[in-house]
Amino acid sequence: MRTLDDLDVKGRRVLVRADLNVPLDGETITDDGRIRASVPTIKTLVGRGAKVVVCAHLGRPKGKADPKYSLKPVATRLGELLGQDVAFAADVVGDSARESVAALQDGEVALLENLRYEPGEESKDDAVRGEFAAKLADLAELYVGDGFGAVHRKHASVYDVPKLLPHAAGGLVVAEVEVLRKLTEDTERPYVVVLGGAKVSDKLGVIANLLTKVDRLLIGGGMAYTFLKAQGHEVGGSLLQEDQLDQVRGFLAEAAQRGVDLVLPVDVLAAVTFAADAEHDAVEATAIPADREGLDIGPKTRELFATKLADAKTVFWNGPMGVFEFDAFSGGTRAVAEALIASDAFTVVGGGDSAAAVRKLGLPEDGFSHISTGGGASLEYLEGKTLPGLAALED
Repeated sequence: MRTLDDLDVKGRRVLVRADLNVPLDGETITDDGRIRASVPTIKTLVGRGAKVVVCAHLGRPKGKADPKYSLKPVATRLGELLGQDVAFAADVVGDSARESVAALQDGEVALLENLRYEPGEESKDDAVRGEFAAKLADLAELYVGDGFGAVHRKHASVYDVPKLLPHAAGGLVVAEVEVLRKLTEDTERPYVVVLGGAKVSDKLGVIANLLTKVDRLLIGGGMAYTFLKAQGHEVGGSLLQEDQLDQVRGFLAEAAQRGVDLVLPVDVLAAVTFAADAEHDAVEATAIPADREGLDIGPKTRELFATKLADAKTVFWNGPMGVFEFDAFSGGTRAVAEALIASDAFTVVGGGDSAAAVRKLGLPEDGFSHISTGGGASLEYLEGKTLPGLAALED
């Protein structure tokens, strides 16, 4: 992939596809991690005298303008982080966008409104997507792909625009790919992967691929209950994907055959209901009461997982160990994060809820080797899939 060093950007309009998909409470940004991650590339372009046109998506407005998903609060925060005003276009490729871009001087920045307001951005029809991509490309002379969290999507701004303009990968994408290569090529061992989150079905491909690569696979979060059920244990009202039981039995058998240490919870916090203040107890993972649901890994499991991580040389973690949004059920996620921080391993937090948990729990981000900005993109890369946005940048 070409990088920023390969582009002559001075005085030229550069379209930067960033990932600014941040959580909002009304107009208040509750986690600005992705905005902060986008700043270095934008600053580099500003410092080299480019006219920077940033585009990004937020949420799922489904091809229609919806004030709830406006990027206007993001423009304000981006300006604060850059230390300069960021012009905000009230549309994506309309009059406001063209006027905002035309007014840019060297070293200035504009942010377009939410890409997903336009149906062409996510269209499955190549012609519809291409038509929108052409309008986006008309706003600029060069393209920089820096939205790693979207590179697994075949969307106009990610896949089609790079075909229409001279292009390069931004610093964030370059850094993410370098990290993922460390997880897939010549990985230092022991290599341990920790997977959590709600659903096994979201991670079928990555589990199948990782079983051929890792030394240990630690399973927590909601997906652990499908594994426990597959072993024949009662899981009460815990999250369960009955339709995945055969698949999971296959994973358990393959792990045993390959000598992969697949580690499941030995105890869980079983609650009477799904609520922040729910009454709960630590119970054996093999004996969850029928009228309770597991909402976090228990204290014995936290110790077990920490032990399994202690001698690791490489660790990838994706997915919380419990309902970390509730303080009472955040301890398992905190324990895994703290074990990674204490480790001498190359540690990667795989974006999404894991990265959000690190910030919500107030843990030091520099305690990890890398915190990814793209959960889904990271998983698909580790699954061995071709990511459309990376393929477009490699052309």
